[in-house]
Amino acid sequence: MLKRLDIFLREIDEYKGVTEDSRKVKNGYVFVAVRGLHFDGHNFIKDAVKKGAACVIGEKDYKDLNTFYIKVKDSRIALGRIASAFYGYPSQKLKVIGVTGTDGKTTTSHLIYHLLTQAGKKVGLVSTIAAKIGAKEYETGLHVTSPDPVALQKFLAEMVKEECEYAVIEVTSHGIAQKRIEGTKFDIGIITNITSEHLDYHHSFEAYRETKLAFLRTAKDFVVLNKDDQSFSYLKSKLEDKKVVVYERSKEVAGILPGAYNESNLAGALAVMENLGINKKEALKTLHSFKLPTGRLQKVNLGQPFDIYIDFAHTPNALENVLSFLREKTKGSLVAVFGCAGERDATKRPKMAEISTRLADFSVFTAEDPRNEKIEDILAQMERGVKSRETKYVKIPERGEAIFYAINKVAQKGDTVVICGKGHEKSMAYDHTEYSWSDYEAVEMALKGKIKEIKRK
Repeated sequence: MLKRLDIFLREIDEYKGVTEDSRKVKNGYVFVAVRGLHFDGHNFIKDAVKKGAACVIGEKDYKDLNTFYIKVKDSRIALGRIASAFYGYPSQKLKVIGVTGTDGKTTTSHLIYHLLTQAGKKVGLVSTIAAKIGAKEYETGLHVTSPDPVALQKFLAEMVKEECEYAVIEVTSHGIAQKRIEGTKFDIGIITNITSEHLDYHHSFEAYRETKLAFLRTAKDFVVLNKDDQSFSYLKSKLEDKKVVVYERSKEVAGILPGAYNESNLAGALAVMENLGINKKEALKTLHSFKLPTGRLQKVNLGQPFDIYIDFAHTPNALENVLSFLREKTKGSLVAVFGCAGERDATKRPKMAEISTRLADFSVFTAEDPRNEKIEDILAQMERGVKSRETKYVKIPERGEAIFYAINKVAQKGDTVVICGKGHEKSMAYDHTEYSWSDYEAVEMALKGKIKEIKRK
């Protein structure tokens, strides 16, 4: 059926839109039935046809649909290719840089975007936080690093329309595995690091690493590897047919950005610049105007007598990096507020509690997107990582109450409070519902003596 799909792609201009969401189908649209974790798009094919789908793509056999139907082996691959064709194969008209890794993807993506822009290049960016194209900024969704294929191709097409030369795309392992980047041509692939994460989805560290490797193999021009990462030798050995650029932390980048981990992110971004022919010394001069992305070691200064930071750290490695950095610069006590997400890798829960209770003077365990799990169960699993009875910590299920407690009951003049796990995110997931949430707003309210609440159904 792939031949039929190829013929169909040549006629894509005849259709008015592409979607995998039956609710978005309009007259003349192409509906692609995709099997998801919770829903199967094939169950909504008849709904899509009723709404006017002019063509349906799926993996099952169907008769009497009253519309054109193409059967394919993999609907996800088909969706990416169809979306790319519908928007005129935009990635082929751009120099596309993909940034992957467990931690540091967002900061590295924003660094590359900043450095290219400061070098006079027209650049588009798609990251966890937002898409930036010309003077416009777009939201990229909740809890999703790589947008769905249709949204991604639409962003890339907008970049082409704005006459961008480069596109910088943050790429997650879920985005790779779920083929959300299918149909996108990558010229450069850079990886920040690989640490144990998303094992609930990938099942093993080896499988997770192979997912990252699969993406790097697609880079046409060159790949950029971190020599300081534990997987460096393995990745390098598997990419012998590629041009490999190597980076590592050095004195050259020391002290420019806060934290050793950000120095590593900067070194990676500079390695990309050098291999694009952009002078490293000139690039370094532009960093005075670079600001870390929202929710990345974001300092809150509202007149309080102690420091408050909001950070996205939600993995053991990221939490250890942030707490280690703040431990060194804090004169008083270090207070950490964080949780572990529900329906995600449970093995990291005690690990993160151990890290926090070792590096911080006081830890507050709380909610971070519990989803369908009981928050009390998550907190109990975290508590198993506490190694000493003398450790100072509390469990406060409601995140707003936890932030209020840390700020109003624990922190003293000269201390540092860091709130980890949510960063820039604007929602909190309970059951199947996303509730409006902002750590910044919770901090703001706590400093006024109020508690930010989520009124759940």
